[in-house]
Amino acid sequence: MEKAKKFQDELNEEYADKERSPLTEKDFKHFEGLPFFSIDTTFAVKATLEYTPNDSIFKMKTTTDRLPEYRRGAIARFIIDGKEYELSLYRNLRLMKMEKYKNYYFLPFKDNTCGNTSYGGGRFMDFNIVEGQEELIIDFNMSYNPLCAYNVRYSCPIVPQENYLDVEINAGVMAPAGH
Repeated sequence: MEKAKKFQDELNEEYADKERSPLTEKDFKHFEGLPFFSIDTTFAVKATLEYTPNDSIFKMKTTTDRLPEYRRGAIARFIIDGKEYELSLYRNLRLMKMEKYKNYYFLPFKDNTCGNTSYGGGRFMDFNIVEGQEELIIDFNMSYNPLCAYNVRYSCPIVPQENYLDVEINAGVMAPAGH
């Protein structure tokens, strides 16, 4: 819970900093903090990882013409309220070549809150996964909206259909005002 609170505080700090904020000038003037669901430890789940190093490279669709190359790097399997779910974690081929991002995995997802209490385009999470790691804590309280939820000048990945969860994930950042 402490880690999720720290994440939320740091995200608010970033968005309040005009140099780092994705907010438009109009939205920045009225910014008092991002809306978050209440932190709920039910949505911090232990997942088992299955690596998929031989999956095909694909061009991930985005909200613009940009088509970055990705590969599914792992499948995370976990349980929420007694039901099993799985999500794919992706590796950006360009980032994989950079030392800073050699263990970086990207997790975009949609759930039954999307378009209602959370952003319709889904939410994202980032992970640093060491090679051979067998388990991962997915703390949905640390999920965030894509930058294009706040400003159309950003090009954001579109959540692949395989990462739709048929459950309400009432955790993380909520929908921005007016979305």
